[in-house]
Amino acid sequence: MAEKKPEADEGEQPAAPKTKTKLLVIIGIAVLVLVLVGGGGIYLLTKKKADQGEEDTGDEPAKEEKAKKAKNSEAPPVYVKLEPFTVKLQSDGQDAYLQTTPELKVLEEHTGEKVKQYMPEIRHHILLILAAKKPSDLATPQGVQQLANEIRDDVNGVIGEPRRKPKAAGTPADKAGPDDPVQAVMFTSFIVQ
Repeated sequence: MAEKKPEADEGEQPAAPKTKTKLLVIIGIAVLVLVLVGGGGIYLLTKKKADQGEEDTGDEPAKEEKAKKAKNSEAPPVYVKLEPFTVKLQSDGQDAYLQTTPELKVLEEHTGEKVKQYMPEIRHHILLILAAKKPSDLATPQGVQQLANEIRDDVNGVIGEPRRKPKAAGTPADKAGPDDPVQAVMFTSFIVQ
């Protein structure tokens, strides 16, 4: 005769719950992975849509500005060399003279053409700035950089861009704004005697 298997007492647990626990853990992990993958997918889709939405807003000036910045970051810099300046500096004692050749770093080629159009007025303004300096103002690299910043801001004012407000009275900003046509003034020669 076949032996009868002993039935589990009420206090004992059958072996089936262990397999159910493993199955529940596997299902839980699968659900968690699906949630993470779905959330990542939704995030990427909304981010892509938001990027496209910025482009499709119909805001033409914003589009032009983005294109201009992209073009400027890829394009090589444009320099406009000015003719040499020779001026007598302000001094109490012995006469002092400055001879310098500045170059303007501009954003775009057409800005260089605009600078050439306004050249007489730009030269006049630069001469006034240079003639107002003392030899002691130009004795340090910081003084020369301040002069370059003054010339940059003044040229931006001449070619039609509003002058930026200085951060302190009489002190021009150290860096040009991202949309300023003239970004920097560099001196290819600078002699004070």
